[in-house]
Amino acid sequence: MATGRTHRPASRSRGIPEATVARLPLYLRALTGLSERSVPTVSSEELAAAAGVNSAKLRKDFSYLGSYGTRGVGYDVEYLVYQISRELGLTQDWPVVIVGIGNLGAALANYGGFASRGFRVAALIDADPAMAGKPVAGIPVQHSDELEKIVSDNGVSIGVIATPAGAAQPVCDRLVAAGVTSILNFAPTVLTVPDGVDVRKVDLSIELQILAFHEQRKAGEEAAAAADGAHAAAAHRGDSAEQGPDGDVPAVMPA
Repeated sequence: MATGRTHRPASRSRGIPEATVARLPLYLRALTGLSERSVPTVSSEELAAAAGVNSAKLRKDFSYLGSYGTRGVGYDVEYLVYQISRELGLTQDWPVVIVGIGNLGAALANYGGFASRGFRVAALIDADPAMAGKPVAGIPVQHSDELEKIVSDNGVSIGVIATPAGAAQPVCDRLVAAGVTSILNFAPTVLTVPDGVDVRKVDLSIELQILAFHEQRKAGEEAAAAADGAHAAAAHRGDSAEQGPDGDVPAVMPA
């Protein structure tokens, strides 16, 4: 039986701000890319650009890890990968269950990035009896009646909810009651959880709506700029009509 449930991320006891924790995966992704290209060291400016943050914020974030780099050399890539992985709890195996094996749940089960980042899909769970025993990504789907036993047998502390909105809260309640203390929610609803349970929400429709807002704003700015340009051109034409060929004297002299 796996025994990962009681391990908690070290960042809370070390006092690392949540905003910094949220950026650590960005740094790790950029560092992993550098490591795969056998880059030994990286400057704060280069790493910040790769992660999409400014270098001052990066240096401040790394100070919480006790990493300050070497002047003129930068940061050791492999050591930073280890440091951040350790801080995020990725140096151990985290068993994960995915509940709701529809199109999205199946896509998550087939995602190849879990294993390389410290996560193991321990079980797939669905309420549809017709799904029971059906393999998805090489893992047989189990019925939701077995949820509590599955969580207990696999020592699961992280649950992924990919159910329809109406089923999400009851599934969440069962996961929490079974001992799950972290939940990644893909269902389009807000979950209520007790203290001590962390929830991260991923809502693709909201992200698209935010992008639509920015697209609309950009279109409005472009239209306003075009209107300003048209007004300026019209004003220029009006001024030119009142000037002579040399631009200094009136085109029509007074009698």
